Amino acid sequence: MRDRDLRDLLLAPRLGPQEVEARLAPFGLRSPIRADENLQALAEDPLTRRGLADILPDLLDCLARSADPDSALDRIARFLRSAGSVAPFVSHLKSAPRAIEILATTLGASSFLTDVLVRNPHWFHWVSDPEVLGAPRSAAAIGAELDGALGPLGSEDRRLDALRIAKRREILQIGVRDLLRLASVPETLGALSDLAGALLERACREAARAVGHRAERGFAVLGLGKLGGGELNFSSDVDLVFVSDDREVPEALHIALARRLTEALASLTAEGYVYRVDLRLRPEGRVGHVVPSLEACEAYYRTRGATWERLALLKARPVAGDLEVGRRFLAAVEPFVYARPFDAAALEDVRDMKGRVDRKVALRDESLRHVKLGLGGIREVELAVQVLQLRFGSERPGLRERNTRRALGRLRRARLLSASEHRGLLTAYLFLRDVENKLQMVSDVQTHTLPADPEELRLCARRLGYGADGRADPGEALLSDYRRHTEAVHRIFGTVCEARRLGLA
Repeated sequence: MRDRDLRDLLLAPRLGPQEVEARLAPFGLRSPIRADENLQALAEDPLTRRGLADILPDLLDCLARSADPDSALDRIARFLRSAGSVAPFVSHLKSAPRAIEILATTLGASSFLTDVLVRNPHWFHWVSDPEVLGAPRSAAAIGAELDGALGPLGSEDRRLDALRIAKRREILQIGVRDLLRLASVPETLGALSDLAGALLERACREAARAVGHRAERGFAVLGLGKLGGGELNFSSDVDLVFVSDDREVPEALHIALARRLTEALASLTAEGYVYRVDLRLRPEGRVGHVVPSLEACEAYYRTRGATWERLALLKARPVAGDLEVGRRFLAAVEPFVYARPFDAAALEDVRDMKGRVDRKVALRDESLRHVKLGLGGIREVELAVQVLQLRFGSERPGLRERNTRRALGRLRRARLLSASEHRGLLTAYLFLRDVENKLQMVSDVQTHTLPADPEELRLCARRLGYGADGRADPGEALLSDYRRHTEAVHRIFGTVCEARRLGLA
């Protein structure tokens, strides 16, 4: 269709419904009349109408490539109206490289990122800057900007809200780069983890300041799970463990700091929250001390630590507070994690743990759709890696790597995984983590399940880039790849966890 035909939607006398449908339907718009109403409403001002007509062909092309063209245009209209004056943003869309693509792709994929932009329309100019968009933001750059934002503010509430606002802005940049495929899956996971580290460090300082703690001395925050491994999702909890090692600071003050930090991260205000916090991985779980001492941790793991705790501690990493105390914690628990034999009983513990999870997922009829816990899901990749690390990591320190992707490479170089096993687990892991992120970035909800509804599945597939060629049904293509990857993972997981393979038979 010629550009003039499209521009005439706005510049010619109002077209009839059939002509509108003929011109807009080729761009994947299922409700062309509603789309035309949105465009006409945005173009009420004559100056805006001319500018919008100029960019309309490019806008429609970008809408057609977005996950949901109809929702994208609805959200673009909402975003432009939120700015107060449409004309300056239309001018920006004409002048900034990729600005139209950024807007259509992002708003067509995520109601959450739409809300971020609607609340702060000026951030669109920032995120569409080629320098901002062109590379991951370094932890140092994020930290410096956080320090600048916190500097002039007074009350603790305002300072913590500054962290919540900063998180939204950084998530916008990470999300846009991810959706435009300017970042690889590992880069996205690393960027989300670097952001979390910077925010946790500043939140810890603010909490220490509030309770009168001396610069968090003797108090360490350990990140476990995906935070520890540097592979957070868009809507991850953060798994934290607090430990202390300073007898000059009263225990009550360490506890006050831990509680204030947890509240600072998880409390919900008009600016949102920083992170949901999970403290269940600490010694003795929910009933354990909030801030155990290093001596208490060492005694607990030496006498009562379970196999699942060895698995969890493989990813432990100091992330905030007194980092030296965090490093001493890692040294104290290393014998429990690696020196204790991984024998047939430990392998049976892993199998029992996995069996309990499998049964819970099966009861929800999600075994073949749960990206994280289902058969062949992310957890099976992680467990395959962790079992091999525990079994052989005592004699081979080079296997002690927190990050799943890098650990897979080390296991391959150690010839504990064959080339085909390494390739199968790695490609599946990156695919599944990409799917998980595309599920979670829609509404900032911690979900891990492929949609059962065909339309929702199609939209998820479109966010992942399926359907660009127009040949295959996006949802079916996604399901086909999902089954192929998960079947490969489940097969390799079963092989890796055989007693004979591990030298335990």
